[in-house]
Amino acid sequence: MDFNVIISYLPRYRDALLLTLRVGWQGVFLALAVGILCAVVIDLKIPVLRRIVGFYIELFRNTPLLVQLFFLYFALPKIGLLISPVVCGTLGLGLLGGAYMAETFRSGLENIPPIQKESAESLGMTRMQVFAYVVLPQAVRSSVPGMMANVIFLLKETSVFSTISLMDLMFTAKDLIGMYAKTIECLTMLVVFYLVMLLPVSILGSILERRLRFAEFGD
Repeated sequence: MDFNVIISYLPRYRDALLLTLRVGWQGVFLALAVGILCAVVIDLKIPVLRRIVGFYIELFRNTPLLVQLFFLYFALPKIGLLISPVVCGTLGLGLLGGAYMAETFRSGLENIPPIQKESAESLGMTRMQVFAYVVLPQAVRSSVPGMMANVIFLLKETSVFSTISLMDLMFTAKDLIGMYAKTIECLTMLVVFYLVMLLPVSILGSILERRLRFAEFGD
């Protein structure tokens, strides 16, 4: 293990980490938005919209992110839709994550007892007010464990971004190994930087779950 090599590679890994975090979290926030929207559509019980959302969920949950990225990056330009690697990574991760988040939030919505909705409506609240102030906060709260698991899963999936020429952590490691053949040093740094990226999220998720559990018992 050559520590001088590790030190000299640090700036490149730092830049790759920042890019991976930026694209990864953009994809996560897009996934959250898509997931909530799809869960709301499912909850509305409109047959046509539910079928469309159901098709989207099954399509993206049952195909690998790598295939989805290849389609976005290599197939869409054939019909005139040229997108950058950053946009492609964000969109691919967001659409994949949206399918998983939709199922997580749907489960949370189904956990809300119907009596709560009926009670809120009897107090004169509109359907939108019931959803915004009664249903959604409780659904998000009960969905936190699944949501955090999905966030970690999506951030780990950023490792395939290198296939679309995005200079993320994996791309940087493979590039340096190819140029200088310092395999052990490069892979060790890759593991360390992924831990730096994912460990805080895992710890935060555990803290949130514990606090929500205590709050639940307190209620």
